Amino acid sequence: SITRPDPIDRLENTISLGSPMNDRWPHIPYEPWKETSETLHQWLQIVGKYRLALTPRINHTWHATLYLNARGLDTSVIHCGDKSVQVLFDFVDHALVCAASDGQRRSLPLQSMSVAAFHAEFSAVVNELGVSIDFDGTPNEVPDPVPFARNTAPGAYDADAARRFWLALLQVDRVFKSFRTGFLGKVSPVHLFWGSFDLAVTRFSGRAAPRHPGGVPGLPDDVTREAYSHEVSSAGFWAGGGGLGFPAFYSYAYPTPEGFAEQPVTPSEAHFDANLGEFLLPYDAVRTATDPDRALLGFLQSTYDAAARQGKWDREALECPLGVPRVPRVV
Repeated sequence: SITRPDPIDRLENTISLGSPMNDRWPHIPYEPWKETSETLHQWLQIVGKYRLALTPRINHTWHATLYLNARGLDTSVIHCGDKSVQVLFDFVDHALVCAASDGQRRSLPLQSMSVAAFHAEFSAVVNELGVSIDFDGTPNEVPDPVPFARNTAPGAYDADAARRFWLALLQVDRVFKSFRTGFLGKVSPVHLFWGSFDLAVTRFSGRAAPRHPGGVPGLPDDVTREAYSHEVSSAGFWAGGGGLGFPAFYSYAYPTPEGFAEQPVTPSEAHFDANLGEFLLPYDAVRTATDPDRALLGFLQSTYDAAARQGKWDREALECPLGVPRVPRVV
């Protein structure tokens, strides 16, 4: 059988302990930055849909996601004809930066403006760079969607709140990436879905799933069915919104195996939300824990264990100890 050492042993070998781990996890209550969050969500969708229009499709919509970097969130390289371009939401200098492979670079300040204004400015920037393309102009996965170009309601941008959100994402990304290493099967990158506005990582059992019924608000059924074409255990982080008034981690399985909701998970603040059909753990329970990394990794591992155990995954073939720098996997 597989030997599974405490996953925290892996974290303690790689994290600098120069300051308490709690200090790394910023306070990000949802209500004070709700308007900024809603505006930023729309802006991310605009850039995400631009990438979507130019990038060949990959299963589970992995071709369209955004990624954390040392300054914010970026698209990775997008190819457009004989040029390539990369778009960055820079939460250090608070600018949207578009860099092209021919050396051109344009930026626009991130500041309070309407979604329509951001859409127009971004469209002008990519046009100047010679990498313009028509892309879908309506947001997904939001209630009562208004086309970007017609959404002239005042938008908000609190620079400090956006920066703290990004700093929180960096911590989540770090722990998610460590958790990701403990799996030999198919597993997603750690990436941000701009539609649902969550940072996520997903493990796959390797088996096909029953056809998804669709019906997810604001999402085409073919996209949903491709996303859930195979059995998954998925975990992620929301900063709030969508009916959830606080930032939280989540974990669910598709299809949901019998008895999943009743499985014990850690830490004690985690619970199963019957309305959402998934386990939730408030971000503040992690942020204020004596050891935030241990608390979050415990949630990720215990909820995955529940999905894999109840779903009868082939755990011997799929699992392995968490990865260690410079040490190859022994096959």
